[in-house]
Amino acid sequence: MTKQEFSDIEEIRAYFARDEMATKCLGAHVDAVDPATHEAVVSMTIDDRHHNGHGFVMGGVIFSLADFALAVCSNVGQKPTASVSSAIQYMSRARGARLIATARADKSGRTLGFYTVDVTDELGTHVARMTATCMRTSH
Repeated sequence: MTKQEFSDIEEIRAYFARDEMATKCLGAHVDAVDPATHEAVVSMTIDDRHHNGHGFVMGGVIFSLADFALAVCSNVGQKPTASVSSAIQYMSRARGARLIATARADKSGRTLGFYTVDVTDELGTHVARMTATCMRTSH
């Protein structure tokens, strides 16, 4: 399988808009991608459907946004890639109205990639950190 090449950010957004759980259910949006540095930024606006019974953003929402950032980061300019292992640490509750997930490759290899995703709110609160191991697939 060949690398997933895109000509611009709009083409990347259109491709990842097919991830309807992230884009429609979460309202996630691809903000920036740098294939040269293997980094991606995605974000979403928090609304009532994202809260748990305590009024905090649900952990699954935070994980899903981090996973979406990971998908963008690990697939743009790479062969199709899937996560095989991930762990998340929740550090603080979100205090703002938006969540931002920034994914970066710690090592992007031919068959395996190692990634870190940091989730913050727009106020700078460090909400969570995900680490993941991904495998290049044949699609």
